[in-house]
Amino acid sequence: MRKIAAKASKKAGQPPGTLVYTGNNRIEDIKITTLDYNETQFQERTLHNIEECLKHKDKDKDTVTWINVEGVHDISIVEKIGNYFDIHPMLMEDIVNVHQRSKIENYEEFVFMVIKMISLESKTEGIEKEQFSLILGSDFVISFHEKTDDIFNQIRERIRKASGTIRKMGADYLAYTLIDVIVDNYFVVLEKIGEMIDDVESELIENPTPKTLHAIHYLKKEVIQLRNSIWPMREIYSKLDRTESKFIHQATAIYYKDLHEHTIEVIEIIETYRDIIYGMIDIYISSVSNKMNEIMKVLTIISTVFIPLTFIAGVYGMNFINMPEIQWRYGYPVIMVVMLIISLLMLANFKRKKWL
Repeated sequence: MRKIAAKASKKAGQPPGTLVYTGNNRIEDIKITTLDYNETQFQERTLHNIEECLKHKDKDKDTVTWINVEGVHDISIVEKIGNYFDIHPMLMEDIVNVHQRSKIENYEEFVFMVIKMISLESKTEGIEKEQFSLILGSDFVISFHEKTDDIFNQIRERIRKASGTIRKMGADYLAYTLIDVIVDNYFVVLEKIGEMIDDVESELIENPTPKTLHAIHYLKKEVIQLRNSIWPMREIYSKLDRTESKFIHQATAIYYKDLHEHTIEVIEIIETYRDIIYGMIDIYISSVSNKMNEIMKVLTIISTVFIPLTFIAGVYGMNFINMPEIQWRYGYPVIMVVMLIISLLMLANFKRKKWL
């Protein structure tokens, strides 16, 4: 969280609408692709010139256009796209501020949404978070995300092969399919977190170590960040379900309602995980305390057994000539046997009282 605040502080003192990229430093080129389609035709292109986006502003075209921008670290390119499509500088500022809270805003010419994408890093299987910004117009969708690799290849294949109903529907349905993939991916990540929680729970029960505590704190941090990222999305889909936007047709509204239900399910799972993790912290503290109590019990029993033996040894260690059994040749072995018998009797008494 401190790193996020440090990156967001780059904007301090800047006028409203100033574009400042707040993400990690990147050197790769921004990739812009377009898919233009209707039920009978389809065209896919990779744009090498920003000006090529202009033709997709044609109000009279009968196709749906998806402009996908992979990477928002080049401020000049993002700014040009915003200028071509008359996007307010404040919205462009939200797009490049990748630590933006998830939200939805309705405008006269489009709907603007900021959504958090959650994925698993391919090598380490760590959790990665990425901001996804979406602009939905009457016949176009513009999507922005930070990285050059995305999770929408299946949607592209459906458009290319005209499978399902996506080519028969409008831009609102395309926006739904993009968001649906993001929400479905939440379940994949949550399944992985659930497996990690099960592993830590097993370790916690069998043999908790300081490493176990570090794993619990890692899970706690990740679940809190997931909750902070996904919780506002319930408000997004709730607004989409309640408001009558001219960009979302009645035939598509039911799909957005389904997104709302899935998001609530995700949030409930996260809340369950959070309760489990907080319970694991309590269990760890109790386990460590119980382990310490067991150690102290053993040490106390050992000390208690040796108290009378120390007393006897102390008495017979005094230099008195008339000490009993000093002149007896079996005095030393007898005293040792007496001390052994006392020890055994005390241990038997402890066992009878179930202290051992």
